[in-house]
Amino acid sequence: MTKTILEMRGITKTFPGVKALSDVNLDVREGEIHAICGENGAGKSTLMKVLSGVYPSGSYEGQIVYKGEEQHFKSISDSEHKGIVIIHQELALVPLLSIAENIFLGNEQAKGGVIDWDETRDGARKLLKMVGLNEDPDTLITNIGVGKQQLVEIAKALSKQVQLLILDEPTASLSEKDSQALIDLLLEFKTQGITSIIISHKLNEISRVADRVTVIRDGRAIETMDTQDITEDRIITSMVGRSLDDRYPARTPQVGDVVFEVRNWNVYHPQHRERQIIRDVSINLRKGEVVGIAGLMGSGRTEFAMSVFGKSYGQKISGEVFVNGQKIDTSTVDKAIRNGIAYATEDRKTYGLNLIDHIKHNTTIANLIGVSKWGVIDDLAELDAANDYRKKTNIRSSSVYQVVGNLSGGNQQKVVLSKWLYANPDVLILDEPTRGIDVGAKYEIYTIINQLAAQGKAILVISSEMPELLGITDRLYVMNEGRIAGEMPTSEASQEKIMRSIVRAEGKAS
Repeated sequence: MTKTILEMRGITKTFPGVKALSDVNLDVREGEIHAICGENGAGKSTLMKVLSGVYPSGSYEGQIVYKGEEQHFKSISDSEHKGIVIIHQELALVPLLSIAENIFLGNEQAKGGVIDWDETRDGARKLLKMVGLNEDPDTLITNIGVGKQQLVEIAKALSKQVQLLILDEPTASLSEKDSQALIDLLLEFKTQGITSIIISHKLNEISRVADRVTVIRDGRAIETMDTQDITEDRIITSMVGRSLDDRYPARTPQVGDVVFEVRNWNVYHPQHRERQIIRDVSINLRKGEVVGIAGLMGSGRTEFAMSVFGKSYGQKISGEVFVNGQKIDTSTVDKAIRNGIAYATEDRKTYGLNLIDHIKHNTTIANLIGVSKWGVIDDLAELDAANDYRKKTNIRSSSVYQVVGNLSGGNQQKVVLSKWLYANPDVLILDEPTRGIDVGAKYEIYTIINQLAAQGKAILVISSEMPELLGITDRLYVMNEGRIAGEMPTSEASQEKIMRSIVRAEGKAS
């Protein structure tokens, strides 16, 4: 019988006003890949932070038994000395240090207090080879993509003689190809005897890679299922406490006249003046319509949206924008907002929110005039607005004074939506609106999108998830290499048709 490497018994963790974990039990077997699933805010990451010493012994109730011995980790370094290494969703790499320097940061290869750079580079090369990364160890982290950065984090973990590897949403920001490579790597580690715990919302990946799945809901462990019992439907039912027979809420479109139109839009790269990113793109949105933009990574979808919204991306931008038939000026973010356009970025943590401020200020920041009198913010009006949108978007928090950085990903996304809803735009551009959030929170956001469409808003959704686009939109544009490669009613669309449009466009370009 397979030996148990880890037991967490009766783990309870309380924050001011919130019980994040309540009597949670978890056991992990040696050499297995154990998945932990749950909605945003269910307590998954909190449990792993307890295990890894981020939340030190004494700040929670319960026991951690690792390799048969009770542990009292006071810090991350304590757990790492035992071979437990956690890789957080926000990668802990220093952008302006090299790959080799990052791998051995805090674990420097030194002799007599002096770093041995030859040994550092050689060690880095060996570790990079183990994770399948063929990069010069002297390359700066800032010069490699997110997928490769994730592999550097894993190489860093291997340098610490990892025996239990914890990955928190490791594929949330990765392309499908990079995600596949990472999953393959975990399976390879399994053959080497390394035990892994993976937190993920991507249920198809979980079904493929996990030996067992533990579901956490509202701070409690609901059930643990073995390989033969793992299905997406069963995981979803355990996660949300109900069956999601239809993952996309039903909607009867009431589509009106054209509200928003972009004509002959061209954009060049912000640093490389001769490199054209967007070529002659023309699109339109109608009142009450949800329109999607599909395309592969690098197709130009985000660059197009950002360049339209206040020229937030690119240079040498040309083309025309119309709202309700009138040509408008979108040359700055402020002008775009005043002309009824809102853009919810794909990177909510960097561009969408002030993470160190509370919900109230984040909600009203795009429309301060709405809570001001004679240029002075009315605190009570701002409080009323924030509470109103907290209720409308079902933000789960202790109050509107909770710091946004402490919210789960799904609730952060709802704050982003609240901010733009309070600005009362005619046109709402949503860039990857459900990235990194669970199926329950996704359903709530789809419901909000439907409500906005019913109010007559024109909505543009950019998503890398084709089933999502097929489930919530009325019409689709397909982008490839900065051009519109196709347009079709969603009722006539399929993943195959979308990919066919992309392939045909590539054939014409070549």
